[in-house]
Amino acid sequence: MAHGYSTLIIGGGALGLLGAFELAQAGESIVLVERGAVGQESSWAGGGIVSPLYPWRYGAAVTALARWSQDFYPDLGARLLALTGVDPQVYATGLYWLDLEDEPEALLWARREARALHKVGMSQVYDAVPVLGAGFASAIHMPGVANVRNPRLVKALRAALLAMPNVRIHEHTEVSGFLQEGGRVAGVQATGGEIRAERVVLAAGAWSGQLLAQLGLNLPVEPVKGQMILYKCAADFLPAMVLAKGRYAIPRKDGHILVGSTLEHAGFDKTPTEVALASLKASAEELLPALAEAELVGHWAGLRPGSPEGIPFIGEVPGFPGLWLNCGHYRNGLVLAPASCRLLVDLLLGREPLLDPAPYAPAGRLG
Repeated sequence: MAHGYSTLIIGGGALGLLGAFELAQAGESIVLVERGAVGQESSWAGGGIVSPLYPWRYGAAVTALARWSQDFYPDLGARLLALTGVDPQVYATGLYWLDLEDEPEALLWARREARALHKVGMSQVYDAVPVLGAGFASAIHMPGVANVRNPRLVKALRAALLAMPNVRIHEHTEVSGFLQEGGRVAGVQATGGEIRAERVVLAAGAWSGQLLAQLGLNLPVEPVKGQMILYKCAADFLPAMVLAKGRYAIPRKDGHILVGSTLEHAGFDKTPTEVALASLKASAEELLPALAEAELVGHWAGLRPGSPEGIPFIGEVPGFPGLWLNCGHYRNGLVLAPASCRLLVDLLLGREPLLDPAPYAPAGRLG
């Protein structure tokens, strides 16, 4: 197998692909390895809301990454469309939260952070979203929140990378261990042989901990299963995202409506279940009663990389020079990806970092 890359990235999800794209644009030679096909795990399975579901429930570390990424997404979508002809469909619809238990905290957070999140009367909500179910009593609204069509995003990133002469992608290539030479991590042992690089970035989502365990390190990232369902409706059926009782409905531009999601601790089992299907359908029909008559076109599960407080691990691994992490984004991988990848690239290339890297540093956070 090929030798002599500047950076080897393990994991072909949104974080691995976008990290490769940023590094390749900076002139680095990149090899990306993915044990399946790229973009087929949680990056494909998620809803793609370009905001944490409840941004006020997170600390400053997650908020800082999310805020930068939200501003970056429209340009990223336009750039990928121009480069590849694949439109990631960054779709700004706004988001309504209904009957929130912690509505006062949300409004306080919005004032403190100067975010456009406001209380709105229910008559205004029903005017804006006529298909919303009856019985909701209170609402807050954030205009401008977008969703990205994540399967299209990873398809566009893959196409962009394949067109770059300084990038190689090896799909269906499993990493079995790290190569260490001269006190540094110098590559990986993978299906088909060794692959060497000046540095290795681990961006393998829920599977990252299994690889780090081979070095005697305990990464507190565990798989958290989430199930989703998909309906096909008219393109103008749902004009905004809505969220109530922990479940959300997300409209795509063509009338597909995603409803999610469960939170299950079931190890690495990704099997969709009848229990979750019934629960998601009940939530869907409570939010949007007309979905009872709509065509259900999909039901799937993915594994989120659960981490303490949802704070990702971004930076070099202490004691293992040459090994870097970009993983553990829990429920916010898609929304945090642009800022996480830019921060990682800043640190890798010795540039002034986009924001303070200390909260994400692996030092002191690995067992």
